[in-house]
Amino acid sequence: ERERERERMVVQLVLGIMSVLWLTKASALAASLKVAKPGCQDRCGDVVIPFPFGIGANCSGDETFIINCNGSFSPPKPFINSTNLEVLEISLEGTVRVNNPVITSNCANRADGLDVNLIGSPLFFSDTQNRFTAMGCDNLALITRQDTVIGGCMSICNITSRERSCYGINCCQTTIPPFLKFLNASLRSIDPNNDQKECKYAFMVDQEWFTNLTDPYVVQDMKNVPAVMQWRTYGMCNSFGTFIPSANSSVTLCGTNASCSNRSSNYLCSCDRGYEGNPYLPHGCQDIDECSRHEDNCEMLCQNTPGSFNCSCIPGYLPMGHTCYKQNQLVTRTSRSGIFIIGSTGLGILFLLVATWWSCKILKRRKKTKLKEKFFKRNGGLLLQQQLSSGEGNVEKTNLFTTKELEKATDHYNENRILGQGGQGTVYKGMLTDGRIVAVKKSKVVDESKLEQFINEVVILSQINHRNVVKLHGCCLETEVPLLVYEFIPNGTLFQYIHEQNEEFPLSWNIRVRIAVEIAGALSYLHSAASIPIYHRDIKSTNILLDDKYRAKVSDFGTSRSIAIDQTHLTTRVQGTFGYLDPEYFQSSQFTEKSDVYSFGVVLVELLTGQKPISSTRSEERSLATFFILTMKENRLFDILDARVLKEGGKEEIMGIANLAKRCLNLNGRKRPAMKEVVMELEGIRMSQGAPTSQQICEEVEYAESKLDGPWDDASTSTSTWPSMDKIVSSSQPLLFNQE
Repeated sequence: ERERERERMVVQLVLGIMSVLWLTKASALAASLKVAKPGCQDRCGDVVIPFPFGIGANCSGDETFIINCNGSFSPPKPFINSTNLEVLEISLEGTVRVNNPVITSNCANRADGLDVNLIGSPLFFSDTQNRFTAMGCDNLALITRQDTVIGGCMSICNITSRERSCYGINCCQTTIPPFLKFLNASLRSIDPNNDQKECKYAFMVDQEWFTNLTDPYVVQDMKNVPAVMQWRTYGMCNSFGTFIPSANSSVTLCGTNASCSNRSSNYLCSCDRGYEGNPYLPHGCQDIDECSRHEDNCEMLCQNTPGSFNCSCIPGYLPMGHTCYKQNQLVTRTSRSGIFIIGSTGLGILFLLVATWWSCKILKRRKKTKLKEKFFKRNGGLLLQQQLSSGEGNVEKTNLFTTKELEKATDHYNENRILGQGGQGTVYKGMLTDGRIVAVKKSKVVDESKLEQFINEVVILSQINHRNVVKLHGCCLETEVPLLVYEFIPNGTLFQYIHEQNEEFPLSWNIRVRIAVEIAGALSYLHSAASIPIYHRDIKSTNILLDDKYRAKVSDFGTSRSIAIDQTHLTTRVQGTFGYLDPEYFQSSQFTEKSDVYSFGVVLVELLTGQKPISSTRSEERSLATFFILTMKENRLFDILDARVLKEGGKEEIMGIANLAKRCLNLNGRKRPAMKEVVMELEGIRMSQGAPTSQQICEEVEYAESKLDGPWDDASTSTSTWPSMDKIVSSSQPLLFNQE
């Protein structure tokens, strides 16, 4: 008993001595950790300035990382030299928190403007941590890149209440595109003809900071708000190589015991495991003493090693992992019985692991199969199978694809197959087993309350076989969000050919007129020739595709909603694209076929003028539709026409199409012509050119007329990416294409 007590005292004494040594070494290490270059100031006021940022000459990675420490403040404040933005915090994880200016318009005692330009600096706005926010009544805040609107939101008025939230009433927010290096915001009234000239605000803000505000409207009294910037090094992992030698090459971005990695296209350094400090300095990463921090879990002795540690025991004890055992207490394990027990146990564990792996594999396969069956039933697959087996309504034209077919067609949704991406989903190029090239639309989100009519309307859309409408081949219902499969259109959008000059296929006057006739013919068919009238809701030049023969194809319908012919569609959320949006629909929220006519009128004006529907370069009016009407009133039409139109088009033909476009853009929807009338007038203009009509070129339509009542009244379910749909009640209800 005395011997054990003596051993216990020896162990405690040794551990006490080791603890003192560890604490002394840890204090010295903490003091030795440096964040700035030797001889450089590492702090400005309350803000730590780590390298590659630096205060003063030769203290930063390069001139774009220079920090100016302004001593006129108390305490001093740091500012980024290349942008003059105040720094609140710098993280070696690749972010900088700054004070970002609030942009104002028509505000008393506040200067308008104050745009932020980060070009030439290593900074860009973080798209994950920031939100573009606008405040004020009747405020349409847009972010523009050159002449293109790349984002924005609008806040509407509510003078009766002031919500402490930011969901569109007096305050709105939106996400921003990645790698944004400027904030050039345009603040205006939602209705350009009724500018209320009220105070409007817009700013880029750290979303976490903004969300924690008890009253978000305090920002209106602030000149700056916190925003998060990401910083990146230019080039590869050798950007600051002149300062830091490497064992493998003459230059490198990172110091010793550190590694360079690509995080979202940002080349950043980090200390290796077991080290801490500034990885950008030559010897900035110092060894962590796990023993002094008691991170070792060793029972007796801990020996620190570079980047790691080892456990050991005092004499008379043997180590087993992190534990120490007295030698005379250990039983010999080398007997045959012990070997047999260990071997048997090992074999048993191995068998158990194999059995567990095999069982998990089978269960995972069954779970995946059941999940497919669940999605298939929820998405209306049983209803579609019933219609396919009964042969009613020519639904044999509707193809039902499996997940395996579409995964094989798109090479498992390979990024190289992406044709386009948007806020609602991604479109992939694929090839089916029969050799057909298709476009597979894969949406992002689900709304189970909007799935019920989805399958019926997919059947209707797949029966449309118009030469100027993109064909819907079918769908896949085995996924959480139903996938739509369209024909593949190879030659891009009409927008590209109008606004991005193409020498291989220039848009001559005759081609412009032909394309206008084809678009009008497709819309006329959708509005009146089909057994169920269909409204598109987002006609614009980017939704007009050109096939291999450069024929126009109306595309991007989304999914549809049915509505009685003598009714209009009333919605709580206005949908469409600025520049093409029917002002009457915007004010009343009632969508009619004449709303499509207005959007088509904007496309006609694009074809005539070659100008974009929204542009900041037009000094008189940003909206092309309003600008066109104004020039028509002032008899200045020929001043704004495209050069090729002026050169090749006849004056009477140009005036005919211009007057037709003016009628389509009438603010009173009832005074706009129907698409039938538009087609007749455009055909007349083509005939005056001596060109054949569309009916003389080829057969226009093949559409399978069918009864839409009966079994289609049964309900199935669908997703939020597909717009909400009212129940189909008869064959006299139009489909309303919804762009959520």
